[in-house]
Amino acid sequence: MNGSSAGRPVSLWVATAGTTTYPSLDTDVEVDVAVIGGGIAGLTAALALKRAGQTVAVVEAGRVGTGVTGHTTGKVTSLHRLAYTELAGKHGDATARTYGQANQAAIGHIARTVAEEGIDCGFRRVANYTYAESEAGLELVRAEAERAARLGLPSTFTSEVPLPFPVRGAVRFDDQAQFHSIRYLQGLASSVDGGGSFVFEDSRALSFRDGSPALVTTESGSVRAREVIVATNVPFGDAGRFDARCYLHRSYIVASRIEGPPTDATFIGADEPMRSILTVAVDGAAFVLTGGEGHRASDGGDPAERYGRLAAFARDRLGAGDLAFRWSTQDEMPVDGLPYVGLLTPEAKHVHVITGLRKWGLTNGTAAALMLADALCGRANPWAAVFDSRRSAPAPGLPASDIPSPPVAGTATPAVPPSRGIALPPPGAGAVVDVDGDPVAVYTDPGGQVRAVTAICTHLGCTVGFNAADVSWDCPCHGSRFAIDGAVIQGPATKDLAARNLPDMGQEPGSGQLQ
Repeated sequence: MNGSSAGRPVSLWVATAGTTTYPSLDTDVEVDVAVIGGGIAGLTAALALKRAGQTVAVVEAGRVGTGVTGHTTGKVTSLHRLAYTELAGKHGDATARTYGQANQAAIGHIARTVAEEGIDCGFRRVANYTYAESEAGLELVRAEAERAARLGLPSTFTSEVPLPFPVRGAVRFDDQAQFHSIRYLQGLASSVDGGGSFVFEDSRALSFRDGSPALVTTESGSVRAREVIVATNVPFGDAGRFDARCYLHRSYIVASRIEGPPTDATFIGADEPMRSILTVAVDGAAFVLTGGEGHRASDGGDPAERYGRLAAFARDRLGAGDLAFRWSTQDEMPVDGLPYVGLLTPEAKHVHVITGLRKWGLTNGTAAALMLADALCGRANPWAAVFDSRRSAPAPGLPASDIPSPPVAGTATPAVPPSRGIALPPPGAGAVVDVDGDPVAVYTDPGGQVRAVTAICTHLGCTVGFNAADVSWDCPCHGSRFAIDGAVIQGPATKDLAARNLPDMGQEPGSGQLQ
């Protein structure tokens, strides 16, 4: 992957959404509910609460929708690959049915919200398929189709799958949907802001205090509220409670150009390596989105190779043209397969959490938000018990691949061994180097400007490494990601990497020495 063929390292949704201009929080405000996180869960909850007559303040660290929600596929569906077989096996049919009902209801809620709020986000109804190419995969999709149908979901088995390569069969869910995820969230934010409610951007929550009232603090202001919702994908302030319940999973997407209109269908494979496929039209241009190559965030690997395999699949199997965009994302995965919704800790009184949306956050996040809105309005919710955040931790004996690794301070990409002179990375590259005994993350931009930040992750002290494909500093221990200037891209870290001064370089990057 090099040159223009590599595509822009940005989400299609981020690149085409336009920019919101909500103010940063620079004063103290008081509302009924403070929401930390301007993604699908936070904004859905905020609007539901506002509609119920409560005042809300959404505190977003960046821009609305540009976090995990802005890096999804845009699929709005209750068919989550082979989820119903998995959930029924772990928890029984009743729990699997509740999970499906919640996600089906989320699709309906999104459709109504788009219509009622007049949100221009390209929302359209499509069928969704989990397809099989192998005999083993065929058995899996037949079983999933039968199970989901028994649970009352819109499921059928079909051997007619509208893909340009042969498959043996698929589970099909009708009346699913897709949309431009950020434009949808921008519509939610527009409806939330005003009338005593607020949306604040560029306002990272640094801490919160449970109490009456509860308090959320940012660098320049605070929100006093009766209740607080933490909707940040990876929770913070939970005293590590969810470290044993969830792990971060990283996946990759490429958007390649295609001719003709998008198809009225989305797809995901039952076989390995898994591939997710959908076609979209944005501002007159058509793309096929191909996703996959997932792994635990701590497992590493070469992102450029992963993007390359997805681009090759889009070209060779789907007839796609040039690669236009590429991006990755990380999702909090619940070990027991069910999202967590409710109080942040057993001791919490007024602080609530949404997490563990298992890579299907557009529907799971919407359903979770509606559960919390009901709870905060004193209404019963039929799904809340299944998703309850206070349920027991996963039982011992689960596969090792499902158990989060314990913190390992100081591990990851080692710094260049200390010496009196250290070569700086060439333009467009980054490296961790030793400066006076401390690891420093050094990046040389294409113009030759050198930027340096501490290489010690602010979460639990691991050493970050350079991700050349996404141009970021990534922590291999627990998945935190940082921009070149040290700003947090994704947690669990909540603090930026601090800037570091370098000794005089003396020569150009790539050939100079740190003296």
